[in-house]
Amino acid sequence: MALYIASLNSGSNGNCYYVGNHREAILVDAGLSCRETERRMLRLGLNMQKVKAIFISHEHSDHIRGLEVLSKKYQLPVYITSATMQYGKLFLQRELVRPFRGHEAIRIGDLSVTAFPKYHDAAEPHSFLVSNGQVRVGVFTDIGVPCAHLVTYFKQCHAAFLEANYDEQMLATGRYPYHLKRRITGGRGHLSNKQALDLFIDHKPHFMSHLLLAHLSKDNNCPKLALELFAAHAGRTHVTVASRYEESPVFKVSNELGNEVSVTNTVPAFSTTQFSLF
Repeated sequence: MALYIASLNSGSNGNCYYVGNHREAILVDAGLSCRETERRMLRLGLNMQKVKAIFISHEHSDHIRGLEVLSKKYQLPVYITSATMQYGKLFLQRELVRPFRGHEAIRIGDLSVTAFPKYHDAAEPHSFLVSNGQVRVGVFTDIGVPCAHLVTYFKQCHAAFLEANYDEQMLATGRYPYHLKRRITGGRGHLSNKQALDLFIDHKPHFMSHLLLAHLSKDNNCPKLALELFAAHAGRTHVTVASRYEESPVFKVSNELGNEVSVTNTVPAFSTTQFSLF
């Protein structure tokens, strides 16, 4: 059975990713306002009533900004660690809070969601693998280094949202102060284009049909540059860039490599405007 995926937004102004089948779906992170999440879902033809849960990767505001209102309005359970709750200073309805642990699958209808710990400058940061039978989708952003956990789960993916945050040369020569550059590159910040590309080249499974490059920096990256880097090594994998300004198309992901894109709107594959980091 296929999965349908979309980025509702990807960048420092808000992160939210949709993964679902014909009956149910989840959101990974809720960094847009409830109203904007609803608007973008509507434009894509996606039904909020299908969303059965929200999974939170970490407590930074661009991942939780709309969480409290969205969860309360739709009575959505929130899968979140206790430290992320604490450091995010979140006020959620107690009965909607669901703790999770790394590497333990959580069932949401026919979906299975597995979290794993990652390196990032947050309290208890996690990434997620979502599966629906034989189809697996990874949401891998805000990662300091491509650790063994990331490699293990990336190798399983038919599709993935993968951080490609900055171009090393643009960051090195850019306007950011030294301490911020160190934060980004220091192993608990973000993945560079090169780090993400090396992961893709070395560990991409032959059945990966879709890759969405995510969380690009406004000042230290360029969508066209990132896309061209990956396109040279993409083979039969459809590579696109998730925008910080608009929702992506909806992509249909199956376990047959020949199946490509199910586009429900006319959003371009990437914007000519640049993306943001902090």
